[in-house]
Amino acid sequence: MHYAYPPRKSSNPPPYLSRSSRIPKIRRSHLRSIALFGVVIILLIWLLSGGSKHSRRTISGKPPVVVVTVFDDNDLSLYHRNIRENRMQYAEKHGYGTLFAKASDYDLGGSPASWAKVLAVRHAITKYPDCKYIWYLDQNALIMNPHLKVEEYVMGASKLESNMMKDLPVVPPDSIIKTFVHLRGEDVEFVLTQDKEGLASGSFVIKNGEWAKFFLDTWFDPLYRSYNFQKAESHALEHIVQWHPTILSKLAIIPQRLINAYSGDEHGEQYKDGDIAVLFARCVGEGDNNAKPGDKVCAKEAERYSQQWRTSFSRA
Repeated sequence: MHYAYPPRKSSNPPPYLSRSSRIPKIRRSHLRSIALFGVVIILLIWLLSGGSKHSRRTISGKPPVVVVTVFDDNDLSLYHRNIRENRMQYAEKHGYGTLFAKASDYDLGGSPASWAKVLAVRHAITKYPDCKYIWYLDQNALIMNPHLKVEEYVMGASKLESNMMKDLPVVPPDSIIKTFVHLRGEDVEFVLTQDKEGLASGSFVIKNGEWAKFFLDTWFDPLYRSYNFQKAESHALEHIVQWHPTILSKLAIIPQRLINAYSGDEHGEQYKDGDIAVLFARCVGEGDNNAKPGDKVCAKEAERYSQQWRTSFSRA
C-alpha cells in the first residue's frame, strides 16, 4: 500500500511580522531610563569637575579684609572701648571692614559663649560677600603694628610657602595627624597657629568662598557642640582638623608670633616689638568671680601696651 507524501513546505514563507508582545516596549522604556540616567551622571561629573566655574560669583576683594571681634555682653568698659577703637583705626588705615558682635547676637543653642566666634565669621561673610579674607581676633588682644597688611603679611602665597609648618603634628606634641607636606601657598584657605596646649583659635585668618562656608558650618555642627569639649570650640576644631582631610588639606599652621603672640610666655610665644598683634592669653575680667590666684586681669594686661599701639598708629 502506498501512502501519500506529507505536504511540502512552501518555498515562499510569509514575510516577517513583528511581534506584538509588550516585551519590546518594556525594553525601550528601560533604554530611555538608562539614557536619561547616563545624561544625569555626565552632568554631575561636569559640574564636579569644574565645568560650571564660569557661572560662579566672582569675589571682587572689596574690602580685602574684614576684622571680626566678639565682645562680652553688656560690657561698655573703657577697656573694650579701647579695643574697638584699636580695630577701627587699623581697618580704616588699610580700607578694611569691621564686624563687632556680642555673643548674645547669635543663637548658640545653649553652647558656651565662645562658640559665637564661628557664627560671627559666618556673619562677616554674609555682610561683606566681596571681601577676600576674614581675620578673627579675640576681644582680649590689641593690634600693635599698623604697617602690616593681612593679605600680604599673612596670606601672600610666597609668604605662606615660607612660613607654613609642614609635616607638623596638628596637636602638639605627638599627634599622629600632621599638616600636609605638599600643600602649596595658593591652595591654603585657613591659617592659624599653635600654642603650648594645642591649636590656638584666638586669632586666625580664613579665605572667603564656598570652602569657608562649608568649614564654618562643619565647625558649628550641633554634633560637635553636643560633645561638650573641655575647651569648647577650640577642642572641636582640633577634632575636625584631625579627622577630616578635606579641612586639613586647606590648613596652614604658621609660627605663633606672626598673628597670635601672647603677652606672656606661660602659654605660648611672647610678643616682641614689630609683631602684628598681642593677645592676653587666659586673662580674666575685672571682678571675675571665677578668677584664681595668679590670674592676669585683661584690662591691666592691656595697659602695658595701650600707649605703645597709640604711638605706633599715630606715626603710621
